[in-house]
Amino acid sequence: MAKRIIAACIFTPIMLWIMLVPPPLAWTALVCFISAVAAFELMRAVGGGKISPPMQAATIASAALLPFGIWAGLGTACVNLLSFVVTAVCFWCAIRAYDEDNGVKIGFSHVLSTLFAGVIIPLGLSALVELRRMDHGKYLVLLAVLLTFATDAGAYFAGVFLGRHKGVTKVSPNKSVEGYIGGFLAGVVFAVLYGIVASKIAGDGVNLFSLALCGLFGAVATEVGDLAFSFIKRQYGVKDYGRILPGHGGMLDRFDSMMFCGPVVLFIVQCLPVF
Repeated sequence: MAKRIIAACIFTPIMLWIMLVPPPLAWTALVCFISAVAAFELMRAVGGGKISPPMQAATIASAALLPFGIWAGLGTACVNLLSFVVTAVCFWCAIRAYDEDNGVKIGFSHVLSTLFAGVIIPLGLSALVELRRMDHGKYLVLLAVLLTFATDAGAYFAGVFLGRHKGVTKVSPNKSVEGYIGGFLAGVVFAVLYGIVASKIAGDGVNLFSLALCGLFGAVATEVGDLAFSFIKRQYGVKDYGRILPGHGGMLDRFDSMMFCGPVVLFIVQCLPVF
């Protein structure tokens, strides 16, 4: 517990400073780093030692480059190119392993896992880069990040004090219906209150309806993201994805929900601007 608290006290202020104070490029660089580490952690968790070094290199490079490409305004082209490169490299390695018949079989599931790690993970995290680049981007990206914490906190406390109906899913059997509802409500309340405070600081009016939608659907996405990566842990017998953050696990353990929440918040604020 002590390691967890100390790591949070050190890492969180640094992350928030990079997110809010320097130009957006600094935040983009941090997202690139988080994405690359997360991609490596996923491959290590699901690969079973069969994802070869060239496959890992292509996947990690893709995960690191995709958020930068989106920051540079090359989103569609970057996604298309990197998806092709990762797929081509991984299939080539799988074909070579099949031809050599040396006991190492790279299956289609391994190719798909590298594509998920090298494209889907950074694509989800890149929503945080897009939010930072928008007008009032500091407030929007902070909304998406803090929303995941508010949802988790609401779900935890509602589950502890009110949880009666557990076993909603075997992936996370200790979570209750009351916990999920508490998380959803916490997301809505937090988003609306956050908008009111942000409007006072920014000196601009806010669309509370848009914020409420961000809170509700962002909270749902947060819960889905948490369950999705818990499912992977269960299937492959993984406790933590890594140890880069003492007491917290790996990057995937901390940012899994943001990969789902970020794109949802981005879509909503693009359709219904908050400011």
